[in-house]
Amino acid sequence: MKKIILATGNLGKVRELNAMLEGYYSVVSQNDMQVNEIPETGTTFIENALIKARNASSQSKLSALADDSGLEVDALNGEPGIYSARYAGEQAKDDENIAKLILNMDQYDNRTARFCCAMVFVQNADDPNPIIIEKYWKGEILRETIGSNGFGYDPIFYLPELGCTSAQLKPEKKNQLSHRGQALSELLNYLLPSN
Repeated sequence: MKKIILATGNLGKVRELNAMLEGYYSVVSQNDMQVNEIPETGTTFIENALIKARNASSQSKLSALADDSGLEVDALNGEPGIYSARYAGEQAKDDENIAKLILNMDQYDNRTARFCCAMVFVQNADDPNPIIIEKYWKGEILRETIGSNGFGYDPIFYLPELGCTSAQLKPEKKNQLSHRGQALSELLNYLLPSN
């Protein structure tokens, strides 16, 4: 089974992607390989994902999979966007980011938002043809948290068609529907041998 490195230190993403790739690839996280993170200096999710994938591949000499994802809220002109993980500060925890978003959304009736995931796969650090996929998951922002599954903004990301938040979904269901699940599903069409 081919080994690939997952270019993230986010344990929630490691869990989700490991579950989705199980049986296809032997996945190691960049923490397991002692990969030093470099600053995400891109201005888009795609740029940041490419930076992470090339860095992890360069240091590990393995093919690398990276994603950069976040929440874009319409009333806040796309915030927190690429700053989703550090919305309330560099070392902010999920509950601190959520609290800041709820506060910033207080005056708005328009609650529409979407999760965005840019996923990148590189064969090696200098791969001239990286696979790049971008997917979205639409929902609404609640005024309080509901549910305990998932991570990040899941407890306030409401899915009207399902009548629940992302944090109320079973992990398998979330992996089918989410921005990351959609991106990985499309990526696997490129990576897996056709039957």
